[in-house]
Amino acid sequence: MTSTAKPDVAAFFDKRTFSIQYVVSDPATKRCAIVDPVFDYDEKSGQTATWNADKILDYVAEKGLTVEWILDTHPHADHFSAAQYLKAKTGAPTAIGDHIVEVQKLWKDFYNWPDFPADGSQWDKLFAEGEAFSIGELKGRVMFSPGHTLASITYVIGDAAFVHDTLFMPDSGTARADFPGGSSKRLWRSIQDILALPDETRLFTGHDYQPGGREPQWESTVAEQKAKNSHISKAKSEADYCEVRDARDRTLPMPKLILHALQVNINGGRLPEPEASGKRYLKIPLDLLTGGPWG
Repeated sequence: MTSTAKPDVAAFFDKRTFSIQYVVSDPATKRCAIVDPVFDYDEKSGQTATWNADKILDYVAEKGLTVEWILDTHPHADHFSAAQYLKAKTGAPTAIGDHIVEVQKLWKDFYNWPDFPADGSQWDKLFAEGEAFSIGELKGRVMFSPGHTLASITYVIGDAAFVHDTLFMPDSGTARADFPGGSSKRLWRSIQDILALPDETRLFTGHDYQPGGREPQWESTVAEQKAKNSHISKAKSEADYCEVRDARDRTLPMPKLILHALQVNINGGRLPEPEASGKRYLKIPLDLLTGGPWG
């Protein structure tokens, strides 16, 4: 059973990818977890950097925290994970949901990567549905939340839930479900599971696209999402939701970094190994994700 303790949550917004990264900490023990950290990458120049991850490390040092976990909610399609960089800096174990192996098996074929080990061994821990864990004295558990991806999970830690790409802020609705392995039906069911949490549960989303140019936001509650979410509050049934979600998804181009990012993120946030030149090279399959609008 998850504790009703109230963890401290610090959010770090990345303007380039509209991603929110989190440090969730136990006030009593000063132990913490880092959730969904971003490794900086510029697709135009091919340059990489660690600005986002270093800001998180600065915060951890400033607050006197000890990193106990580095957690990803799913293999991201719009940014590289900084999990390996942060593990090297902190020594903390990395973790993701155990359905990552399904995503690995799918994408190793897309990248024509026959020797890739699609067994989840790139992480220190693979969490199963319902599995419990702790951050200091805080109790946490894992909810399997597929739909956006095959492997998406929600981390429920005290009164906080890190819901990744399921629910956005109420004015932004819900996440897309048209990636390979995605499903609007499964996403609807995952969202219903999240909304079955207590109404006062704090929900922390993985992205905010700042509709109307407003300032970035990332925290809501179950009650607020039930009442105001622009998709969920209007959908009277799973069929209603899927009709709206699928119609919207047909208008969306693929994320600009999906083919760049998945080869890094199914490998636990590891960049490709250097080749004989000493440089690292990404592998981009052509004409793989077809049929959608270009953008």
